[in-house]
Amino acid sequence: MTTVSITIRNVPREVRDALAARAAVKGQSLQEYLRRRLMGMASKPDMETVLDRIERRKQAAGPSLPVSTILSYLEEDRR
Repeated sequence: MTTVSITIRNVPREVRDALAARAAVKGQSLQEYLRRRLMGMASKPDMETVLDRIERRKQAAGPSLPVSTILSYLEEDRR
């Protein structure tokens, strides 16, 4: 695996300090903590992607029935 460096500028000191404190609690350097978090973020889809996938699956499945209709069908089947 080839690696690259990333530089993030203009991070407020309070943010840097909060992240460094989280890293320290885990016994990690700030760099290792952020590297692991970034790798975790990259390995999972973001919320926008998840919602888009859900919408596409809903559209592919066709129209859905209202709950009241489903319940009335269940009642009919029980008779």
